[in-house]
Amino acid sequence: MQIRPGIRDILWVSVGAALVLLLALLVLLFGKPPGPDPRLALKAHRLDLVHRMQLGLASASEAEKSAVLAITDQESQAFGDQARANTTDVDRERKELEALLDQGGTPKEKELLAEFSQQFAELQRVDDELLGLAGQNSNLKAYALTFGAAADALQEMTAALSRVVAANSDARDAKEVMSLALGAEIAALRIQTLLPPHIAEAKDSRMDELEASMTREDEQVQSDLERLKALPGIRGGADLDLAASRYGQFRQVKSQILALSRENTNVRSLAISLNQKRKLRLSCDDVLGKLQDVLEKEPIEGVTYGGRLGVR
Repeated sequence: MQIRPGIRDILWVSVGAALVLLLALLVLLFGKPPGPDPRLALKAHRLDLVHRMQLGLASASEAEKSAVLAITDQESQAFGDQARANTTDVDRERKELEALLDQGGTPKEKELLAEFSQQFAELQRVDDELLGLAGQNSNLKAYALTFGAAADALQEMTAALSRVVAANSDARDAKEVMSLALGAEIAALRIQTLLPPHIAEAKDSRMDELEASMTREDEQVQSDLERLKALPGIRGGADLDLAASRYGQFRQVKSQILALSRENTNVRSLAISLNQKRKLRLSCDDVLGKLQDVLEKEPIEGVTYGGRLGVR
């Protein structure tokens, strides 16, 4: 039995054939849809590089500040490595942008990038010095010794001298023993109070003045201790020897503190960060901002675009 197609079936087949024919004609006439203009894509890539450089500088600056303010060598080193990595990324992007501009950039774009390269090279030099200083933490180490080993030695010294005074409270020379012991304690404590200002000081001339004061107080301590030992019939000789020994330890620690303080790595790195580095960073940001503006306004013949790229 033969089945004959209905009118509806014939119509559907006809419509389908017509659509296929229409699509074929469109492909023949127009081909594939046009892709993005390569000139616009190149412009967007250049702007993206500038934007990434700006972000990289900001990230490096934050890591550098953290390295300066870190309280341990390990933290300073970690933040310093992060800052260096961010700076390396910026330099790689700078070189890529330089190559692109060499191929087709305007004279103004090349001029601005060359200006940035000069500023950036100086910033890298300052960064190397700054991060090298920040990683040493000499001032923080000096503070730790001041309020640690130095304070402990003086505390033991004063405790020993107090026992000497108590042991001689009814002796004929009790008043002189007390006067000499207190004189030694007070002079030693004066030295201790001069250490923190020395550590925080940035000027060598002021450090010299503080050290001169420490020397005078040190002479007073040693003189009082020697006069105590010379008193006839002095009691508590072991404690007196202990006091002299602990003061000797204090003097050794004090020498370490002064040496670390003279290095002044934390004070110097902070000063560089707040002055030289800050000015260079602002200069780099300013030049990149100008370069971004020039790139955004660069016209492309036959292309109309909007957004951050502008409208023409």
